[in-house]
Amino acid sequence: MNKILIFCFLMILTSSHAQEPFFPATFVDPFIGTGGHGHTYPGATLPFGMVQLSPDTRLEGWDGCSGYHASDTIIYGFSHTHLSGTGCLDYGDILFMPVTGNVKLDNKDYPSTFRPETEKATPGFYEVFLEKYGILAELTATKRAGFHRYSFPASDSAGILLDLAHRDKVLESSLKIISDTEIEGMRVSKEWAEKQIVYFVAKFSKPFFSYTLNDLTAKDGIPGTDIKALFLFKTLKNSKILVKVGISAVSAEGARKNLEAEIPGWDFDIVKDQAMAAWNHELGKIEVSGGTKEQKTIFYTSLYHAMLAPNLYMDIDGKYRGRDLQVHATKTFENYTVFSLWDTYRAEHPLLTIIDQKRTNDFINTFLAQYDQGGMLPVWELSANETGCMIGYHAVPVIADAYQKGIKGYNTARALEAMIHSASQEKLGLKYYRESGFIPGDKEGESVSKTLEYAYDDWCIAQMARATGDSAVYRKFIERGQYYKNVFDPSTGFMRAKMNQTWLAPFAPAEVNFNYTEANAWQYRFYAPQDISGLISLSGGMEKFAGKLDALFSATSQTTGREQSDISGMIGQYAQGNEPSHHMAYLYNYAGEPWKTQQLVHRICAELYTTKKDGLCGNEDCGQMSAWYVMSAMGFYPVTPASGIYAIGTPLFPEVKIHLENGKTFIIRANGVSNQNFYIQSATLNGKKYTESFLSHADILNGGELVFEMGGNPNTTWGTGVGNTPVSAITDHLITPVPAVSEGDKTFTRSTTIAFNDALPGADIYYTLDGSEPYLQSKKYLKPFNVNETVKVRAFAVKKDYTRSFTVEAIFTKIPENRTIHHSTSWAPQYSAGGENALIDFVRGSENFRTGTWQGFEEVNIDAVVDLGKSTELKKVSVGFLQDQVAWIFFPLTVSYYLSDDGKDFVKAGTVDNSVADNTPGALIKEFELKLSGAKARFVRVVAVNRGTCPDWHPGAGKKAWIFADEITFESF
Repeated sequence: MNKILIFCFLMILTSSHAQEPFFPATFVDPFIGTGGHGHTYPGATLPFGMVQLSPDTRLEGWDGCSGYHASDTIIYGFSHTHLSGTGCLDYGDILFMPVTGNVKLDNKDYPSTFRPETEKATPGFYEVFLEKYGILAELTATKRAGFHRYSFPASDSAGILLDLAHRDKVLESSLKIISDTEIEGMRVSKEWAEKQIVYFVAKFSKPFFSYTLNDLTAKDGIPGTDIKALFLFKTLKNSKILVKVGISAVSAEGARKNLEAEIPGWDFDIVKDQAMAAWNHELGKIEVSGGTKEQKTIFYTSLYHAMLAPNLYMDIDGKYRGRDLQVHATKTFENYTVFSLWDTYRAEHPLLTIIDQKRTNDFINTFLAQYDQGGMLPVWELSANETGCMIGYHAVPVIADAYQKGIKGYNTARALEAMIHSASQEKLGLKYYRESGFIPGDKEGESVSKTLEYAYDDWCIAQMARATGDSAVYRKFIERGQYYKNVFDPSTGFMRAKMNQTWLAPFAPAEVNFNYTEANAWQYRFYAPQDISGLISLSGGMEKFAGKLDALFSATSQTTGREQSDISGMIGQYAQGNEPSHHMAYLYNYAGEPWKTQQLVHRICAELYTTKKDGLCGNEDCGQMSAWYVMSAMGFYPVTPASGIYAIGTPLFPEVKIHLENGKTFIIRANGVSNQNFYIQSATLNGKKYTESFLSHADILNGGELVFEMGGNPNTTWGTGVGNTPVSAITDHLITPVPAVSEGDKTFTRSTTIAFNDALPGADIYYTLDGSEPYLQSKKYLKPFNVNETVKVRAFAVKKDYTRSFTVEAIFTKIPENRTIHHSTSWAPQYSAGGENALIDFVRGSENFRTGTWQGFEEVNIDAVVDLGKSTELKKVSVGFLQDQVAWIFFPLTVSYYLSDDGKDFVKAGTVDNSVADNTPGALIKEFELKLSGAKARFVRVVAVNRGTCPDWHPGAGKKAWIFADEITFESF
């Protein structure tokens, strides 16, 4: 195929939707997001392709998740798999590096320096000059194969190095020398994915005259874990050696088939041009006109990023590796991987329901195949491995959203079954969620966020059940969809954690702690997308709800508590850099103030997305960060996926054309739009006056034209009033939220006052104090009351025409009156477990350190003195400790006990040594118990020795180690 034919092919692909040739890929800058914390890569790939051929400049660290960072100045080589914008490391498989001279097979020796100004990247192409070797490296790709072109200087020892031990922990690898122009091999590695499998076949355009191996058995395909090879050539000045590499998760045969089908020849430029044509075709599904070059660059780079994942995970012959890690085959759908669903269900997948319905069907068929093979719909799946990362079961909204929009190319009955199965698990707090209507903070970490996100997912199941005619399932899950009400505290207006049915205190909404997922109370205050009307009602009405939104965006941006890098891109306490905030700017539409949405969306687009390398204010997160921009720049956003409507924001461009798969085009025009004129004055849809501040998915699919008249001042009447604001409401099978203890000490010495509150005004609360089941004939709560003995309180709430709440149980324990504790070292504020008396409050911690019941000490020892109140003849003393080495928490090296009658002069009673290895897996609890045989003392000093830093074998080697304690107990004669 010559250049003229290539050009014609490109013209046909990119002109399929437009009258005039349109080349949107020319606006894409793959370097955007490679700096800061965007975690993107600049290398060569195709839309949703299996290969991501890109330079590796960083081996570890949070900002090395993609293998590349714009601040780096050395390149290790070019590997064939990369993740776009994740918060965990993986991939970097099958690394090649061109070299010259006497190079050691060691990644401390073979990397080269480079200068960023020698880098170039366009969709499907990357090049860089390797200064150490004087080599120009160029990369392009097909769906399943990578293509390298290296221009060498004159050399008798030019080489191409292969490193199969690069980056991740290798469980197994092998290499076979097929001929002097072909090699094949495989690699099984462990990082984020427990077992990632990649086969490859590589062919050289020129025979190598020799090769060296660090493992002499490797050439025979014998498995190893540290295989590196160097293939040697003789080159003249500017000699070009090409390498084409097919990969497969199935077999070397599959990799060879992929390579031969997709790159049969050796013309690098043809493959490069085909890659650009493929990108122009995909990006051309949305055609923007007007605006600045910078705005187009941000828009099309965002659309490009939104098309980098999920990734094809299937060979050309239909074989793929399934969730059971076995080989499967299908001809009915394409199998995919890399499902970052906590992120992408919000805007990435809804965007694809508009422009890529076929691929959406493939995603859902992949989900169902994984359900069949692995027993669960994916949560965060990577290379056929379920990582278990993040919360919720967010394959559910992807399915429900697609089904609601008429995308039904899968077994819908099986889909509903799989959705219900996800919601019926015991793990990750779901047991407590189903039994109590919420997750208690002392039972499960991230309890508030999990409760809220499970409730939304359950609402999605209800929508699917209603659409398929299953009324029983609908009722069950529409009730569960309201469980968000069970963590809403009406006294503060926030979603709060509960321990012992009591609102966790002290409470600071800007504090980042383990009750929320990568967020704080501000950033989950507005998460009930399935029932925004209900949330507005709980907030006291539209005006107060809008006022709370005003407070969110005007608050100080400072957070307290634990450090959370994901919380970024701040406007007040709104965090555009992380997903929980992404719908919030659009909530003003629901409160009848859409002009505030318009102002905020314009500000976010203008300030928090740029053309710089650090032009993303947070992780790209497999397309979600960019999909938010694409949707918002077009003028609308899916606040509630599976509802079928989009909230209108403010269009960025004078014209946007969405070319649909059904052959129709939906056009959004914004007359007079500019950087100053971003307020909507009026609108028409297909020539008729349009006053709604929302848009239906059906209107888009029907094609037509939505026209906005824009101005520089807000129109406070457009999009407001009954019928004009979007509505997200649960109106049937309404529940009564569970009562919460708004006042009462979990442990007390003389007495404590107990008070209740409930999120539903007018609800009646009934309770008992002896642990018996409360009924309508039980004591009705009228006002706070005192208790002076240990009690087990059980209570429920009820309101006419509402489903009665769950019964909740709280225990209030009377403890010895004069017992106190004094600490000489300080616990970490985010692990206070309640403060000064946490170690003597008669409450034990569980195996989950995130529940807030453990007191944590970073690097320092525990040195505390307990005053028993009087001299006591002691039989034994003990302290409980937690070890969870994955979280950098270790048992103390020793625990020593000292006794005293006056609190000044202490005598050592004994030391208990740790007997558990620091590398023991899992969460462990151990009592460090010392028998005392009747020793008398009033004061007991406890010294637990922290190891100080993590051991050498640990990923955090040399960094501060933790000890977590709870509780100090005594047994007397």
